[in-house]
Amino acid sequence: MLINLRQIEVFRAIMTTGSISGAARLLSVSQPAVSRMLSYTEDRLKLKLFERGRGRVQPTLEARKLFEEVEQLHQSVNRINLIAEELRSGSSGTVRIAASPSPAQGYVPAAIAYFRQKHPQLRVELEILSLIDLIDKVSGNRVDLGVSILSIDNPTLTVEKLHQGELAVIFPAGHELEALKAVGPEDLVPYGIIGYGPDTPYGAMVRRALRSSADKVRFHTIVRFTAQACALVHAGAGVAIVDRFALSGNAWPNIVARRLVPRASCDLRLISSELQPMSHPTRLFVRALREYSQRQTEFALLPAAKPGRGKASAS
Repeated sequence: MLINLRQIEVFRAIMTTGSISGAARLLSVSQPAVSRMLSYTEDRLKLKLFERGRGRVQPTLEARKLFEEVEQLHQSVNRINLIAEELRSGSSGTVRIAASPSPAQGYVPAAIAYFRQKHPQLRVELEILSLIDLIDKVSGNRVDLGVSILSIDNPTLTVEKLHQGELAVIFPAGHELEALKAVGPEDLVPYGIIGYGPDTPYGAMVRRALRSSADKVRFHTIVRFTAQACALVHAGAGVAIVDRFALSGNAWPNIVARRLVPRASCDLRLISSELQPMSHPTRLFVRALREYSQRQTEFALLPAAKPGRGKASAS
């Protein structure tokens, strides 16, 4: 074996503290002991991990690459310790959730609050991830559940529709578009919009929703996630298209929403592993999430209307 867990521990301590002395304090050992272990590790790996100088160490490119894997291992060890502590104390366990950015803004936190009222003894871990990372973590059983508004086609995953939704056009209060009951792609041409990268699933979904007018609409600002788009609109920086779940919880009081027509559906989905059975805490959370979804009315579809000037409807 080229490297063992103790060597990994010393290497990580040096990386996180930036010095031999800092690593020694973190590990409660002497500086010479850390230096010897580092030299031994570099010798075993046949790699130079740090450049020494002026009392500090500068990690090499090879060290930075190794550190990415070491951090994943560190998280796994922490997870093992957490599970062991739960087993020792007799607590009921943890539910690990990964959510895509839109539902993670308000919908999922509100659902967690609903769940915690019913099961205060359970621990919840929430991560906000891109679709690719979410799929990877759920399929790899590194989280128990995923929540996303983007479609998923993976034979190892089970996908359940939680709530029907749609895309909406958002803009600051007082904007000219507020006079419309619904907004069509042609209505956006004079203004341009805040858009998403064309290589992202969300960006592709928005461009499909714009249909034949996609080439006519000017994207004057590009962001990656809906939270950024909402923040820009809230600040008065323009118009954007988001799913209705991104507006959950009235987090953006300065934002007005109108239905995008033709209607573009965007449903909330619960994702779980097809191959791994759910733990009891996870099943309790799924039950609470379904109950919470059934009780929600703020995501009811906006009334159908053709684009055109007229009395503004409530967002």
